[in-house]
Amino acid sequence: MALNYMALAVPLFLLLIGIEYWVSKRLGRQLFNFNSSIANMNVGVLERLIDMFTAGSFFFFYDYIQKNYGLFEIRPTLLVWIALILATDFVWYWYHRAGHKINLFWGFHVVHHTSEEFNYTAGTRITIFQAVVRTAFWSVLPLIGFPAPMITTMLIVHGLYPFFTHTQVIGKLGILEYILVTPSHHRVHHASNEAYLDKNFGDMFIIWDKLFGTFEEEKEQPVFGLTKQLDSYSFLWQHFHFLVEIWYAAQQKKGIVAKLKVIFGSPSDFDPAVRRIVEKRFLSKNKVRVRSQKFRRYVLVQFAITVITLFFLLLFEHHEETFLQVMMALVIFVTLINCGAILEQRRWVFYLEFARGALIFITAYHYFPHPTVLFLIWAVLIGGVLYFSALQKQYLQSIYGR
Repeated sequence: MALNYMALAVPLFLLLIGIEYWVSKRLGRQLFNFNSSIANMNVGVLERLIDMFTAGSFFFFYDYIQKNYGLFEIRPTLLVWIALILATDFVWYWYHRAGHKINLFWGFHVVHHTSEEFNYTAGTRITIFQAVVRTAFWSVLPLIGFPAPMITTMLIVHGLYPFFTHTQVIGKLGILEYILVTPSHHRVHHASNEAYLDKNFGDMFIIWDKLFGTFEEEKEQPVFGLTKQLDSYSFLWQHFHFLVEIWYAAQQKKGIVAKLKVIFGSPSDFDPAVRRIVEKRFLSKNKVRVRSQKFRRYVLVQFAITVITLFFLLLFEHHEETFLQVMMALVIFVTLINCGAILEQRRWVFYLEFARGALIFITAYHYFPHPTVLFLIWAVLIGGVLYFSALQKQYLQSIYGR
């Protein structure tokens, strides 16, 4: 049976996060926050989930460019592999720098910087938007002539390395600080201190930052997160908040040139007051006021089930029907939204339970089209409608407390 062993990255990352948590406790350092850590890992879960459907298309994109437009016909040798890793990281540097200097690209990349904590959970905050933009930048590699199998292999290595730089439990690494991107270098990159802004864009090698004047050594204690913190654990808002801000700011400008200046201008020139306006306009203020933390248990259970489901979806993806993959992906997506909404103590999470239940029932009926299953679906639906208010009240009390 052909299994997708890349799925093992899921338990590996969780193990490393657990080890880092244990080490931080042994050192007496408070490096983890429950809400923030769950929000971080939820972003990573979605990226892994979508990657199941998109990874193949990236390979064929590189393969098409190389076979039809490649300038050279490159064959893999040791020197070529070395050239490829340097070229990959060089292109990443400029993609990453553009992601901090151009509003539209920052809208895709800012999700990675939203976390106010810096640990391995923050290293999982990668979005599909970033993957698409990176692919556009990396398309220069097959254009040069690097074959798709080499590129995708290198991108796996290049994608794994930066996870290990998202930690505070590792100090400076001596001579490696002059060559590689280390946790110390990357802490600077994630900091909102004025001296650290827009520094250390490298992913594997720090040499590009030193060559192009964007290197900064870690000296003062980093303050992580954005210069204006998002202060929201909403799964959707964390993904789209800056894109909404760009849209709103562009709407206020007259003329195409002024609008383009907003879209392709610099985040450093972006009006920070816009965030307050769009939050007031688009974010619901209807929260449940609770003192209990019991909702965390429900979030933790949901997250555990989601990760287990994701692992088996990835592991057996070559043996699953597309219908099952799509339906389970939708269930996971709704669950991620649900977890974020519960962390924000939103009342409308009850409606998400209906959506998730509907997806599960549809999947069950697809594989077991028996009248008993259909009767059960209708019974639950009718009961839910008749006793909606009572069920909603009981549900909110069960997760938030009285």
